[in-house]
Amino acid sequence: MPSNDNYKYQTKYSIDTELLQLSSSDDPTNSSIPPLYQTTTFKQDLSPNASNQYDYTRSGNPTRSILEIQLSKIMKSYRSFVVSTGMSCLDLILKLLEPNTSILSGNDLYGGSDRLFKFYAKNLNLNLLQIDTSVFQNFVDIFNQNPDIKMVFLESPTNPLIKIIDLKKIVNFIKSNYPNCLIIFDNTMLSPLFLTPLDFGVDIHYESATKYLNGHHDIMAGVVATRDPKIADKLAFTINATGSALNPFDSWLLIRGLKTLSLRLERQQENALKLANFLDSIPNLIVHYPGLKSHPQYDLHKSYTKGFGSVLSFETGSISKSEKIVKNTNLFSVTVSFGSVNSLISMPCTLSHASIDAKTRQERHLPEDLIRVCVGIENFNDLINDLKHSLLKAGYRIPSPLDYDSLTIQAKL
Repeated sequence: MPSNDNYKYQTKYSIDTELLQLSSSDDPTNSSIPPLYQTTTFKQDLSPNASNQYDYTRSGNPTRSILEIQLSKIMKSYRSFVVSTGMSCLDLILKLLEPNTSILSGNDLYGGSDRLFKFYAKNLNLNLLQIDTSVFQNFVDIFNQNPDIKMVFLESPTNPLIKIIDLKKIVNFIKSNYPNCLIIFDNTMLSPLFLTPLDFGVDIHYESATKYLNGHHDIMAGVVATRDPKIADKLAFTINATGSALNPFDSWLLIRGLKTLSLRLERQQENALKLANFLDSIPNLIVHYPGLKSHPQYDLHKSYTKGFGSVLSFETGSISKSEKIVKNTNLFSVTVSFGSVNSLISMPCTLSHASIDAKTRQERHLPEDLIRVCVGIENFNDLINDLKHSLLKAGYRIPSPLDYDSLTIQAKL
């Protein structure tokens, strides 16, 4: 297992401060803001002993380099890479596998990830195994039956049922008994602000930077980070060979978005915790959010994270009621994705998870009536009034007002 001290870029400050401490770009104008190198090629110095760091943007670009160094600092990695989308991250990682091997993932995961797993399983003849990762014994059982598993994919909280895994226990079990198995962690739901997976022995940490890291839903991007130099070299080779690296302009926008990550996510989490408490007070709704003390894995989540995030889901028990709630919101945009500054709402089974067939969704206990809410930074009173309106339209009775100001954030940012 790579050393926990195998960082390429050491940090001196808390993550909130490091988000603003950009590395020098060696820009001759000494610009206070990283310049955008919107160029395909770079002129080469042909004199003896010349150092030509960049030649072609597919292979390297100064703007992208600044971003990757910044991400390595906040993810505490040896090296980080930015690519075109979050799904490109998963594709890049799966390319590390040899044909005819076994991989393990959770069964509560984004529909696009599930689709790509099955594509590679078919085309590389992979043995795809999927379990409920929130139950530790499932790992013991599946490895006893399949000791040759080469790669494990983890996520916590899961999407969209917001289940929590015992990350420390799982990593210790795998590394102690199956050291040749790589552990991959999708940290999109929390971001490095609330969790640094590499600190727990994970081999590869990846995220859809489209979500919290950028925060404005105006670009698509993904980031992959590792502390293992050999893995880093393999990832770098594939990115250069396939041309999947993030373009300069989107890299520049992501640099800008990172600066406000802590401010955005703090406000989003505050709104989400209040909203979850409100929904939890309504009879016959089943609310999933790790910041609620009623969540069965509330203590487990708090034991290794620094926050709860801003994604919650709830069940109404009725598809028609759920449709009415979603249809009658005004401030909550009906769309896929999460992590944006504006609030979003959807029914996963008809949008983000529609690529998983109905039979499989039923087998995985994914309720068709489930509503997922991705909370933004709007004024909370406006959000709560909008949701109250849609709940009333769906036939719910709203209880007496809660003292929302007394609902404090229980996570340390």
